Formats: sequence, C-alpha cells, structure tokens
Amino acid sequence: MIKDSKNRKYLEYAGLGFEIAASFSVPILFGYWLDEKYQTSPWWLLAGIFTGILLMLSIFIKIARDTNSRD
Repeated sequence: MIKDSKNRKYLEYAGLGFEIAASFSVPILFGYWLDEKYQTSPWWLLAGIFTGILLMLSIFIKIARDTNSRD
C-alpha cells in the first residue's frame, strides 16, 4: 500500500474521478449500443443518459455524506 498521505489523496481523487466518469459514460454507451442493435433510436440512449445522471447523483450524495461525517 501507499504510505505517503499526499500520494494516497491523489489516488483517492483519481479513483473518484474515474468512478464518476464511468458511472456516467458506461450507461450512455450501453444505451447507444442497444439502439444500434435493435434500431430503437433514441430510446435506449435516453434511458442510458437518465441512468447515468442517477448514478452520478448517487455518487455525489455519497461524497457529501462522507464529507459531513468527517467534520
């Protein structure tokens, strides 16, 4: 494990950024793929966007709760 607290924080923030980016982009890309496969454009893409927004909001709520519990 990383012992330096400065590097640990950088890795924590990088992981958080990756989690936010993945939670938003993966459902959108999956919705796009489903639209292409089943020719249902834009319905699965819109569902992916909505799902990505909900996942991002849940991550932001988790971050806010963790920040408030530290204080």
